[in-house]
Amino acid sequence: MMGDSALFDRLVAEALAQPFEGWNFSYIADRWREAPTSWDYRAKARALMAGASSLLDMDTGGGEVLASLAPFPPLACATEGWDPNVPVARVRLEPLGVRVERVDSESDLPFSDAMFDLVLNRHGDYHPSELRRILKPGGRFLTQQVGGQNCIELNELLQDRVEFKYSYWTLDYALRELRDAGFEIVESRDEHPETIITDIGAVVYLLRIVSWQIADFSVEKYRHKLMALHNRIQEKGPLVIHAHRLYIEAQR
Repeated sequence: MMGDSALFDRLVAEALAQPFEGWNFSYIADRWREAPTSWDYRAKARALMAGASSLLDMDTGGGEVLASLAPFPPLACATEGWDPNVPVARVRLEPLGVRVERVDSESDLPFSDAMFDLVLNRHGDYHPSELRRILKPGGRFLTQQVGGQNCIELNELLQDRVEFKYSYWTLDYALRELRDAGFEIVESRDEHPETIITDIGAVVYLLRIVSWQIADFSVEKYRHKLMALHNRIQEKGPLVIHAHRLYIEAQR
C-alpha cells in the first residue's frame, strides 16, 4: 500500500496537472459531493423562461448550465468575462441560438434599456442598478449565489487567521441592495448544504480553481496543513464541510 506521503504527493500532482475548461468540475464530481438545496434553480429558470420572449444569462461560464435549459426564447443572450471561457461558451451556446458577449464588467452591459424579460445568474457577479436598466418593467431576475460562509471550514482548517474576502455576502445584504435599486423581492432563501470531500486532491483542485476561497493559496505555502488534512481524511474518513447558497427571485 502506498504510504501517506506518497499518496498525498500523487493526489496533489494530479490535481495540479488536471486541465480546467468552462466551469466544469466533473473531475471531482464523485470526490466533492454537495447535497442539493431545497430549491431547484434549473426547474425555476425553465418555468420563468416559458413566459419570456427575451433572456440574458450573466457570467455563463462555459455555458454548461444555460445549455441544459434549452429551448430558449426568441432573443437569448449570455455574458462572460473570463477570456478562456468565451470561445467555449460560444461553441456550446451559439448553435442553440444564444448570442454570447464578452464583457469586462457586469456594471456596464452592452444591451439596450428594458431589453429583457428575464435575467438569470447562477454564481455570477451582478450590479442591481444595471439589472434594473436592462430589465423590462415587470421583468424577473433569478439568481443562485455562493454565500459568504461558503466552505468556511476549509479556511478554518488551513489558515492561521480566517480571511475570506466575500464574508460580507449574506442574504440580507443582497436583498437590501436589490430593494435599494427598486426591486421587489418575490422569493428568497439561505441554506448551507452539507458537502463531503473524500481526498486531498479534490481540495487542492477546488482551491486552485476557486482562487478567491483562500486568496494566497498555493500547495507550497499550505503544504504542512494540507498534509495534516490529508492524514485526517485517511484516518477518520471523508471531510464534512458546508457550502453556502443564496436564492433570490426579484421583480423590476
